[in-house]
Amino acid sequence: MSWVAWIQLALIGLAIAASVIFLFLLKNKNISFSKLVWLTAFFTFDLILFGAFTRLTDSGLGCPDWPGCYGTSNPLAALTDIRAAEAAMPTGPVTLSKAWIEMLHRYFAMGVGVLIIAINIWAWISRRVLGQRIMWTSFGILILVCVQGAFGAWTVTMKLQPIIVTIHLMLGLSLLASLVYLYTISHLDQNASWQMRGTQVTYPSRWLILAFIALIMQIFLGGWVSTNYAVLACEDFPLCHGQWVPVMDMKAGFQLWRELGLTKTGEILPLPALVAIHWVHRVMAVLVLSILFILAYKVYSYGKSASVRHQHLGLILAFLALLQLLTGMSNIILDWPLIAALMHTGGAAAILVVLVRLLPLSRRLS
Repeated sequence: MSWVAWIQLALIGLAIAASVIFLFLLKNKNISFSKLVWLTAFFTFDLILFGAFTRLTDSGLGCPDWPGCYGTSNPLAALTDIRAAEAAMPTGPVTLSKAWIEMLHRYFAMGVGVLIIAINIWAWISRRVLGQRIMWTSFGILILVCVQGAFGAWTVTMKLQPIIVTIHLMLGLSLLASLVYLYTISHLDQNASWQMRGTQVTYPSRWLILAFIALIMQIFLGGWVSTNYAVLACEDFPLCHGQWVPVMDMKAGFQLWRELGLTKTGEILPLPALVAIHWVHRVMAVLVLSILFILAYKVYSYGKSASVRHQHLGLILAFLALLQLLTGMSNIILDWPLIAALMHTGGAAAILVVLVRLLPLSRRLS
């Protein structure tokens, strides 16, 4: 790709980041460090949803090279190549609409990258005021977004290999969680019950740690289901092919390093392997939802008894857990509608945000 295209892409990223900040300033008149971090986290949440939309519309290879589109900075400049690919394979991965979806996803990702660079510059300049912890956390987030960008490139160059796409999703959610954590430690909350004066944060409860571990495992399994297109491997609910424990091929289903739709030896991935992927995610959901509902009850009960103004997080967590249950069921019963699939991804990301926001709670939740 030419240096002109690189400059154009950089300018697009700058323009998107500047537009986000400008729209924020139109309403808020000023911006602090913590507000910039929260704005970046919100934009990252939107990017995760748009990434899910890109995957669900099969637009991940809409532009088969990276970071541009056929060596250019936008699909209009690559229109001849896109039309030729579309004519050769009308139902293939490359169409004009898919190219735009894929490139918009990359543009927004570059915008997030620019915002994170701005956060690091601010944290460095104000390190004596904000503190070393915030500065180094910001730097860690910058490294994380660079790694995320690398996996974004490999997602395309390795033709949507499931483990690469799944890690790309996990890194995106890790980036979101890290930004929310940075906001949490940089935001001066005056409520003593959260014990967050300055950057002091108490240890999380056992239930919160357990919820984090279970959610991370379930998100990985959910990403594995989505990237292997195993959502409809079981078309009935709560049974699977009329059985509680259907015929499954665990070994083939959970071979991590292989091409999309193929086994490690290059054969077509059999249906029992897809059933195994789907069934494990479904069974794990029972455990994860149980933990989340228990944690939500503890947060609400503690908040109510201690008059903590953040007790509503318990209600939000319970609502999001219920939403995950309903959207997960609707993906099966309604044959994987786009809106339900997007809400399922967004719900998982929102639960992660709530868990990070719960970190400052005391051990009384244990």
